[in-house]
Amino acid sequence: MTDATKKLTRRSQAWFGRQDRDGFIYRSWVKNRGIPHDQFDGRPVIGICNTYSELTPCNSHFRALAEQVKIGIWEAGGFPLEFPVMSLGETLLRPTAMLYRNLASMDVEESIRANPLDGVVLLMGCDKTTPALLMGASSVDVPTIGVSGGPMLSGKYRGREIGSGTGVWQMSEDVRGGKMTQEEFFEAESCMHRSHGHCMTMGTASTMASMVEALGVGLPHNAAIPAVDARRNVLARSAGRRIVDMVKEDLVLSKILTRQAFENAIRVNAAIGGSTNAVIHLLAIAGRIGVKLDLKDWDHIGQQLPCLVDLQPSGKYLMEDFYYAGGLPAVIRQMESVIDKTALTANGNTLWDNCKDAPNWNADVIHTFDAPFKEAAGIAILKGNLAPDGAVIKPSAATPELLKHRGRAVVFENSDDLHRRIDDEDLDVDETCVLVLKNCGPKGYPGMGEAGNMPLPPKVLRKGITDMVRVSDARMSGTAYGTVVLHVAPEAAAGGPLALVQNGDFIELDVEARRLHLDVSDEELARRRAAWQQPEPAATRGWIKLYVDHVQQANLGADLDFLVGKSGAYVPKDNH
Repeated sequence: MTDATKKLTRRSQAWFGRQDRDGFIYRSWVKNRGIPHDQFDGRPVIGICNTYSELTPCNSHFRALAEQVKIGIWEAGGFPLEFPVMSLGETLLRPTAMLYRNLASMDVEESIRANPLDGVVLLMGCDKTTPALLMGASSVDVPTIGVSGGPMLSGKYRGREIGSGTGVWQMSEDVRGGKMTQEEFFEAESCMHRSHGHCMTMGTASTMASMVEALGVGLPHNAAIPAVDARRNVLARSAGRRIVDMVKEDLVLSKILTRQAFENAIRVNAAIGGSTNAVIHLLAIAGRIGVKLDLKDWDHIGQQLPCLVDLQPSGKYLMEDFYYAGGLPAVIRQMESVIDKTALTANGNTLWDNCKDAPNWNADVIHTFDAPFKEAAGIAILKGNLAPDGAVIKPSAATPELLKHRGRAVVFENSDDLHRRIDDEDLDVDETCVLVLKNCGPKGYPGMGEAGNMPLPPKVLRKGITDMVRVSDARMSGTAYGTVVLHVAPEAAAGGPLALVQNGDFIELDVEARRLHLDVSDEELARRRAAWQQPEPAATRGWIKLYVDHVQQANLGADLDFLVGKSGAYVPKDNH
């Protein structure tokens, strides 16, 4: 095949390569901003999918980042075209950004397919922007490279470091327990978030940026370079250069997102003490690209692996320290004995080739595989009569003594009930109880809010207790910590056994045995089920109705049932 023939097979040439009326229209309108005619000569047209928004503080620096990607594309002989898609910010968006992850993925998918793009660079930072963009791009399957926005600089408060989210949860409990004043709490606001970037703890944003790198979709060091470090711009520019060659090589996303890549990502998530949210997002991405992945894989592939990184919320350091210590390549180098070395990455090398010589500059931050920070620290998958389709827990962020526990249930029917009663001094609760939160799953919240890390009752906090067993069908922030059982499936709003739990029931948690059991007879549960009533629908129109009607359960990734799989990169018919 000649170079000229190759040019004509690119998607963009179905628009720009035409020598007729429609070709005139496509080229002429793009020329209105001064684009020379030679840009339409068959060179790769690269879309820059930008989730910039001032309503998404994590991504507020993406205009500058996109410019670096553009420079790289121009330098490599490509033609960059930037476009916006829905931006999802955890900090401002209600009721939860997770409600809109699938909607944003549809925006990404249709924007890529409907436009004259041969490849795409995904700019993502805040938690749900990363899986949304990867899900949408997977359903099209063109050459794709991911560029994360990078973490903020470390928070600094009164001579100590504080981390996004993790510090908030700690300090807010101190206020509720009488250990910190409101004035001190408010002072910490401007000390915690002091630069562009996403959470600098190993929350969901940092976890998913690490997953982009571990999956091979991002370049080495994508995960950890601080947002305001000049090397973040270098990475963006390098990604712009590389995507042009990926188009020429026809290195489409499905060649990178293989079963081996997902297995590596699960292993890396254990090694970094990554967020439980990675479970639900990787399941959804795998479902889009067509790779078989389920909850059992998280347990048998990653759970017995050690955590190597001493980073909040599992440890004490922050992402800035992680990057200076060597970042994710240094972690992967320590995992030589367990990773699949053949997995391909966006730069054309294998994951192992990218990491085999990576130095570790700080063994206090990145530990060795033989002397890890924490043993057996991956995500554990629980099952039992309370979670027939599974639930997740993050042992590395839990209190070891609570990983096997039996306690009396204190039940909250929904998040409003929780907020209304948790501070009540008359609440019948002590530290041995199990806090249970219902109706916060995909259908129930709706959108599966981050309500799972329930605050502890003040009467318990005043005893100096900082953790209790908590069980819900919700998620929790990746910056949170505690002995928290999440993603209980089926959820309460779908009629799962969680809906039947009552105050005073006893619940058994045994993480080693992978067991979550409600000590109630089958006969009594059947009686309760007969009396159970389906909650009122969250909405009768619009996106929320579509979401609730079609969202899958957490154990399947909470994607919409009709979005699973991909439609590919076909060129739609003309609009004339």
